[in-house]
Amino acid sequence: MKAVRKYGLEGVRIQNVSELAGISPGALYRYFDGKEQLIVDCFTYVDKQAAALFENLKFDPLDMIADPMGAIKGLWLPYFRFWTSHPDETIFYHRFRDSAFFPQYDKKRDIAYFDTFIGMVHAFKKAFPSLDRINQDLLWLHVLTSTVMYAKYVVEGAIPNTEETEDTVFRLLATGLSGYLLPGKPEEMP
Repeated sequence: MKAVRKYGLEGVRIQNVSELAGISPGALYRYFDGKEQLIVDCFTYVDKQAAALFENLKFDPLDMIADPMGAIKGLWLPYFRFWTSHPDETIFYHRFRDSAFFPQYDKKRDIAYFDTFIGMVHAFKKAFPSLDRINQDLLWLHVLTSTVMYAKYVVEGAIPNTEETEDTVFRLLATGLSGYLLPGKPEEMP
């Protein structure tokens, strides 16, 4: 991940990785078929770390009804902070998701490690049926990619790592969502 941050996703070579790791290129080839497998395995590793955050978060469905935006922020903020506190992982993750490698990888990856997060999404959809009026894949893709993108700006120093930044980023992400967080049946929605 450090090598990708330094040389770029396309520009990184096994030699760069081995130099930064202080091992021979041959040692890397004992564990990985090549650069592509190493990159995919690194992405999966970071993706699993990010997903594991949700395993340890307190999620109370009653809070979700009483204060939906507060509940969402309580789930989102540790996720955002994970990315801002792991600069190499953030740059790597952002570059991989934005690369030609990702669409092919995404078609065949197993995302079972996101089951807890997916359960939280289903709980929100059950409490707020109007969420069904928007494409869920696009909604969560937007939240994920935007969160990582803003975290990338923080780790690159383009925006400050402050509470104000966190609040602003959250408001930007949540603005489009707030109109769908109304309890009730879809036919009762305005």
